[in-house]
Amino acid sequence: MYSPQPSSLGYPSKETQSTYYPSSLSITAEEVANVSRAMEINGILPENTRIRKTIQDSKVVFEVLQASVETSGSIQEIVTQNPKTSIRIVKGDHTQELARICNQLQVAAQYAANPRQKQFIEQYQQSFQTGDLEVYKQSQKTWIRDNAPAVENIFGFVEPYRDPYGVRSEFEGLVAISDREETAVLTRLVQQSSKFIKLLPWTEGFADDVTTGPFEKNLFEPPDFTSIHALAYCSSIIFPGINLPNYNDIRQECGFKNVIIANRMAAESNEADTSPFVHPADAQTFQKHKYPAYYIWVVLHELLGHGTGRMMTEEDGNFNFDKENPPISPLTKLPITSWYRPGQTWTGVFADLATTVDECRAELVGAYLMDNTDLLALFGYTSSTETTAEDLTYNMFIQLGVDGLRGLQNFNIEAKKWGQAHSRAHFAMLKCLLRDGNGFLKIHCDSGEDRLTVSVDRTRIKTDGKQALRGMLLKLHMYRCTADIDGCRNYYEDLSKVDSDYLEWRRIVLAKKKPKWIFVQANTFIRDGEVTLEEYEATPSGVIRSWAEREI
Repeated sequence: MYSPQPSSLGYPSKETQSTYYPSSLSITAEEVANVSRAMEINGILPENTRIRKTIQDSKVVFEVLQASVETSGSIQEIVTQNPKTSIRIVKGDHTQELARICNQLQVAAQYAANPRQKQFIEQYQQSFQTGDLEVYKQSQKTWIRDNAPAVENIFGFVEPYRDPYGVRSEFEGLVAISDREETAVLTRLVQQSSKFIKLLPWTEGFADDVTTGPFEKNLFEPPDFTSIHALAYCSSIIFPGINLPNYNDIRQECGFKNVIIANRMAAESNEADTSPFVHPADAQTFQKHKYPAYYIWVVLHELLGHGTGRMMTEEDGNFNFDKENPPISPLTKLPITSWYRPGQTWTGVFADLATTVDECRAELVGAYLMDNTDLLALFGYTSSTETTAEDLTYNMFIQLGVDGLRGLQNFNIEAKKWGQAHSRAHFAMLKCLLRDGNGFLKIHCDSGEDRLTVSVDRTRIKTDGKQALRGMLLKLHMYRCTADIDGCRNYYEDLSKVDSDYLEWRRIVLAKKKPKWIFVQANTFIRDGEVTLEEYEATPSGVIRSWAEREI
């Protein structure tokens, strides 16, 4: 009882824990991978599952706990090659919580603004009731077609960031109100998206009026892109922007939606929240320019980061490229030799790297385009405005250094593991700029004073800085498009490795660590036939009250 508790997320061990794998028996990363591959082969999607390892009749049984209201029905068993182990699908995980959610969705359907909204709410219910993620995927197709709603929503097992294997998702719920004026600015960018896609490195040599090359969709379908104000956002991570759904087959076939959560973004404009890694002489200017630079970066991340790229795939003997004359890789200058085989998915192939590489690539797209004057002019920043376009570009590269350093606080030395996908991505980007930027960006370390300071030579951003980002972006894009997990793992694991001087930097970062932000969520109630809004104090007790009164 006096032994220390695991202190971070990861595969269950003496140092780490994960409720995605609840068991008194130790389950290894290899066992998780084997069960996950068996599920993929049998067409069982992982997002709403957990894995529990048990011993039954002297046999190792891996129970795949599937979230659903239903608990009845025969247990599905997956045949394995090892006669000493068995895999069983067990329904009814989180049954009580999902039952309450389904009851509330039943009420919400009565207030749907149109038949399409009512349809995806009913599909949510059916999926949560049965655990069938194919039904949930249908709900996402319906949701995508509900364009520019006054009230936006996201529900389901969505993001896999906290699963050490990288495929199992946590449940989240978002209800938000659209801001028409802010959305109009985003719409102007969407309408010109094709122009900026043609500036990305894998389109070079192809970017004409007809094609953007084999590794990009020739026709960019303008997605729904809205600015929203969250009324309630229930998730372990409150994201400033969202691009969904995460299913690549739906994205390629039907498209996707983007949202910017404006009242979450507003937290970045807090002038009192200065960074300890910016030189004191630059701190006030950095903070002044931080919000607009960060806002545009997030917008580009969601729209063009997550919205671009074309996977090379094979399905039922059909290829979406010329198998006899495969496209030439801009990395090797040779025909590609890998692609997604039948039944393979991005998350299935890249597993623990999928989320961090995907986020890193999206961050790189946004940063790579942040020097484009036409793009920045769409947001009202030119060479003659008070805050100039060049100011925002400079701030962007300072931010890359700051975020890279700050990301080190989410690296666990004992387990040698990253605890957060975005943090790992930011550190890898910083390391790329330090390695390949010819010294245009530097980190000045004063161990005696516990001080780290980012400096950027603004005269070399468009040459050394942009070229360094270009190389990393092209590599990650090609690994992703061609299912090259081996190439990606070798490159990305080396670039996100924390050793030598970086360990000392991490020590200083932890010494400068600030308390985490607390986001307090409001609730709505119907009282005497009227909708009332209940807000809470921005304190820990306010957070507890808001969750208790939400009754989920």
